[in-house]
Amino acid sequence: MRILRFFLFATCSLLFGFNSARGAEFSLASPFTNHMVLQRDQPVPVWGTAKAGAKVTVNFAGQKKTAVANDEGKWQLKLDALKASEKGAGFSAKTDQGGEFLLSDVIVGEVWICSGQSNMQMGRGGVAELKDLSEKNLRTFEVKRTVAFTEQERVKGKWAVAGPGSAVAFGFAHFLAKETDVPVGVILAAWGSSSIEAWMPRDMTGQFPHFKTIMEEWDANTEAQEQMKAALAKGKWTGPEDVFMRRQPCILYNAMIKPLAPYACRGLVWYQGERNTRYITGMPDEPWYHRVAGIREYDEVLKGWMQRYRKEWGRDDFHFLLVMLPGYGSLLNTGPTMQPDHPASHSWAWMRESQLAALDLPYTGVANTIDLGDVKNIHPKDKAPIGQRLALLAARDTLGSEIEASGPVFANVAAKGDRLVVQFDHAEGLKTTDGEAPGEFWIADQAAKKWKPAVAKIVGQTVQLHSPEVANPAVVRYAFTGKPNVNLVNEVGLPAFPFRTDQGEP
Repeated sequence: MRILRFFLFATCSLLFGFNSARGAEFSLASPFTNHMVLQRDQPVPVWGTAKAGAKVTVNFAGQKKTAVANDEGKWQLKLDALKASEKGAGFSAKTDQGGEFLLSDVIVGEVWICSGQSNMQMGRGGVAELKDLSEKNLRTFEVKRTVAFTEQERVKGKWAVAGPGSAVAFGFAHFLAKETDVPVGVILAAWGSSSIEAWMPRDMTGQFPHFKTIMEEWDANTEAQEQMKAALAKGKWTGPEDVFMRRQPCILYNAMIKPLAPYACRGLVWYQGERNTRYITGMPDEPWYHRVAGIREYDEVLKGWMQRYRKEWGRDDFHFLLVMLPGYGSLLNTGPTMQPDHPASHSWAWMRESQLAALDLPYTGVANTIDLGDVKNIHPKDKAPIGQRLALLAARDTLGSEIEASGPVFANVAAKGDRLVVQFDHAEGLKTTDGEAPGEFWIADQAAKKWKPAVAKIVGQTVQLHSPEVANPAVVRYAFTGKPNVNLVNEVGLPAFPFRTDQGEP
């Protein structure tokens, strides 16, 4: 009978991660479940709860590590760096007071969090290029979409032996697994129409006055809080309730990100920004769902947010890969012109510039999507190239692969008489996709700033620009509209990044 009881306990623990009744206070953090992927080549934090003073022992891959629960009942230890493994193995954690977890089919590979708003959440079912791609070596932990008023310690979710449902996350994971030939685990935490403020911890109010204002307004809005409590109590919510919750500040971070830290991963893929394109600068008084940072403030908020997440994970090399907003034709009515093909219009071009400011920080990359998108559809279906480009960046920047992962990047511009010569990096084999002259270059003199389309010609790794309407050209803008029709690429077919050489406000 004693043997039978042990067998039943071990079987339940192995399948479901249950702990014994006598160790009821013993737990592993939420991301530790059967079928999980642990990050290779870096220390792996393991944490949870236990009775104060309890000794916790974790066994995995020949390692045996211990920790003692503190007075608050929390414990954490670190496994030494692990090598990649495709074959699942057992993982155990137990206390000297009787609690035990036995997890099965645990592998080691590359782990990334994929987060953001609707274009990250968007499913892969409608993306034809992704339908027949292999899910070999892919696993997913999808975080339940919910909110919390305070920072939580647990999320709802479990690891599945399958690729993520998100089109971008799946494409990224598939192509990265193909590039590295090791397992890739994705933790998917995304929710449509969410602002960056929704994913920011409350303590960032001390860094950004606009966020402090937003949180003070939220704290004072007891009616909204009661509405949200009622929806959460139901366990299910209506469409309007869903939209209402995901558009609020901070509470997505509390529920969907905070409990994941410090799970070992290479970094985070971020596809967000659409919600913060409502206005070029400042924050309007109403309506409430527009109370977020504007386009021109987004750059500093984004960088502050990235640095705050690195602090949360305790790693300065926590990598960020951003998806640049692709082509979309929407214009703001605040610009000097409402011409959709003019580089002075207030379009998404200015948000792309704010996103590219992330490259000021180390361990960052931006997937260029300037050749993608839909002029009328904010949810374009051309997601497969985004996944490919993200995987190239991850392979080059985090795994040391010697590959070209970037399109041409502006290096400098020089005036030569009535012409400007633009020099690019990452420009081997500079060419156009259609054999025509490069498009979407605009030039102006330094004084008048009257932008005129440029006649462009490729010469080696440069593009020479002139216009009969600009006698003394000094500044240039490239692909600086909402949905530019670009054709400039390098020898591996990656598009040139948008840029402008003039300074100042839009």
